[in-house]
Amino acid sequence: MPHEQASGQAFASIILHDAEDVVHASALDVFVAHLQHHDFVQLPVVPLLDPASRLVGGHYADEFAEAHGKALPVRNRLGLAIPCAGVGCAFRRDMLHHLALRSPENTPFATDSLTEDYELGLRIYEHGGRGHFVRMRDAAGDLVATRSYFPSDLSGAVRQKTRWTIGIALVGWDRMGWGKGAAEFWMRLRDRRAALAAVALLSGYAGLALWLLVALASEAGLVQPQPLSPAFRLLMLANGVILIWRLAMRALFTGRQYGVREAFWSVPRMFVGNIIAVMAARRAVAAYAASLRGAPLPWDKTRHHIPAAPPRAGAGVPGDG
Repeated sequence: MPHEQASGQAFASIILHDAEDVVHASALDVFVAHLQHHDFVQLPVVPLLDPASRLVGGHYADEFAEAHGKALPVRNRLGLAIPCAGVGCAFRRDMLHHLALRSPENTPFATDSLTEDYELGLRIYEHGGRGHFVRMRDAAGDLVATRSYFPSDLSGAVRQKTRWTIGIALVGWDRMGWGKGAAEFWMRLRDRRAALAAVALLSGYAGLALWLLVALASEAGLVQPQPLSPAFRLLMLANGVILIWRLAMRALFTGRQYGVREAFWSVPRMFVGNIIAVMAARRAVAAYAASLRGAPLPWDKTRHHIPAAPPRAGAGVPGDG
């Protein structure tokens, strides 16, 4: 780097943030402490709530609350690869140099990827590095995290989810493989379920719509549907229990981060998030199919809202929590 050459000193680490991020005051202290024993450190990402976009913008809050409150801590505890979020993360300089030397482009970041940040966390793991997801609170009890607004309009949310689906679920299959070991395979399979989940969601909503249509026709005396078999009733009951469990888990982690009111909002927002996921998967599959015929993968840039000021002051010495 030019600055390193001019000063004669090498940086110890490199930290990534976006211009619109609200950076916690204790974030640097956390990075310094944990980079002594790890090659990559990721802080939680906490989407800021936009009152004008309670459903579309708010669904990011639910997804990140669960992903960074449950999924990543589990991966961290199991010692598996930690995907990089691209913000609120720090890397040891020597690890990035190691990756750059082994890259055809002489850079640690894959310039031909739509999700180079996600891939970077997996590549560090595959090269023997240690990633670490840190969930800590400062002296005032505030979570040491990176906060920012996410797209608040439907078009922007679909474009962003399209980019994630292409990079992680479709192209990532070819680029990153499935890792080593059953646990790592399972986690990558979960990461790449978006396209298949969209098919299941679309089928489920279509089935619900048909069920309502048949029920209305039956009430009107137009049709007389066959009674459900005991096995099918049991299957429907099991699906209902699983659905309630998923809604409860989403509400639990949302409420833990944002409070009881947002926990209730997470229920309708899950439906909105599913619709966005289906729309994004359709665009992603179409773009991926076109790329197989030689077309370049599109980079759908999304606009971000820059907060006027941090919503909370996160000063103090961080502690476990």
